[in-house]
Amino acid sequence: MLQLSSDELLSTTRSVRRRLDFSKPVESELLKECLELGLQAPTGSLRQDWHFVVSTDRQQCRAVGEVYKRVWNGMISDDYLEKTAAAEPDPAARAAWLRMMDSARHLADNFPEIPAILVPGITGRLDGAPAQLQALRWGSVIQATWSFMLAGRARGLGTCWTTVHLSAEEEVANILDIPFSEIQQVALIPIAHTLGTDFKVGARKPFDDFVHWNGW
Repeated sequence: MLQLSSDELLSTTRSVRRRLDFSKPVESELLKECLELGLQAPTGSLRQDWHFVVSTDRQQCRAVGEVYKRVWNGMISDDYLEKTAAAEPDPAARAAWLRMMDSARHLADNFPEIPAILVPGITGRLDGAPAQLQALRWGSVIQATWSFMLAGRARGLGTCWTTVHLSAEEEVANILDIPFSEIQQVALIPIAHTLGTDFKVGARKPFDDFVHWNGW
């Protein structure tokens, strides 16, 4: 366990892409500890209609990683990066976004080497479901997954919330034997021990851009 205060844990649990140790296995017991904490997260109407598919199997992780790598590289072209960056008028924000995308490309290129993955899912598919039901179901599984990621940070594990693979969701379902018609995948979380444990507070836009007191 890292000696982090609760504030340090909440403010330094980063999306880790460049500092993942691909060479070190992630212990199943460590993952189980994190999952048990994740399952303590709030769940709408106490439904607990979530599922978490964990794999440390080298062949499975590599196969899922190859899907992610292929989809990411098919979506994110140099032309897309140039056009999107050019649309950002703030030079500092533009540079920060390009650095983030460079690290995302690094993750995509190396995803097949990730030693462990987590795929959170929900029971039943929500295609076309009312917004209230979607909020109930997504809100529960996302909170549980974030709690898992916080628990991982406290134990020296790096994670990153990704959703790129969802355009090939059924392909990943087949690799992991997830019943596609019954379980909707929510994300794909790469997991590895981190190279070093000193992560900084993330840069964010000004507080007042987002927070509205006593109404909008």
